[in-house]
Amino acid sequence: MKQGRCDLEDTSDHTKGDCWDHVAFDPEHRLVLGVIVGKRSGTRILKLMQQVRVQLQGRVPKLVTSDEYASYATVLDLIWNQPERPRPSGQGRKRPPKKRRKQKKLNYATVCKRREKGRVVAVETKVVFGTEKSVARALEQSTVSTAINTSFLERHNGTDRHRNSRKVRRTYRFSKDWEIHAAAGYFSYYNYNFCWCVRTLRIRGEDGRWQRRTPAMAAGLTDRVWSLEEWLSYPVAETT
Repeated sequence: MKQGRCDLEDTSDHTKGDCWDHVAFDPEHRLVLGVIVGKRSGTRILKLMQQVRVQLQGRVPKLVTSDEYASYATVLDLIWNQPERPRPSGQGRKRPPKKRRKQKKLNYATVCKRREKGRVVAVETKVVFGTEKSVARALEQSTVSTAINTSFLERHNGTDRHRNSRKVRRTYRFSKDWEIHAAAGYFSYYNYNFCWCVRTLRIRGEDGRWQRRTPAMAAGLTDRVWSLEEWLSYPVAETT
């Protein structure tokens, strides 16, 4: 169903119409950190960023970029800039409060593309969290870019459209069911990490030959290219 025909008051229409892929992407290793499929909302972005925080084991990213969707700033501020509240100690003798380490602040910038007649005519960037100096310092430490942009994720979106025919534009292959669409999307996104060799990640081996690498290899998660059979049969730990 087209989004314009959906009834917001009808709960059955909440899984019809527009469906977004909320993707967190590491451009240095071309690694997909997390994916949430569904309506574009702050709740889904919060769930995605919570996944990313677990993946990063609490580390604060040097720089995060996105489009100007307002919920990103709210969620990123909540996840990485707000200090954790102390847990209630219960009754009894009060202990002296522990000194908190100063939390590293997040650098976050947005990219706004201005279009006319379907073409991009201007690109504007804005620093939301951090300072111009701290963002410039983060870009100096980057191995892939010297400017604020979202081009790496956009390029990956193009790759995923080739890998997942449900996302090819102007065809009859679009998804008719949200659950199947989400399952196909997760399959495409996550096997990419371990089974898909990215040309720009290749390195020269000791013998002088080019060694192909997957995003997982570049990130140090594995030392080889996985076959699809190996990836599908790998045991998954249950999460609560």
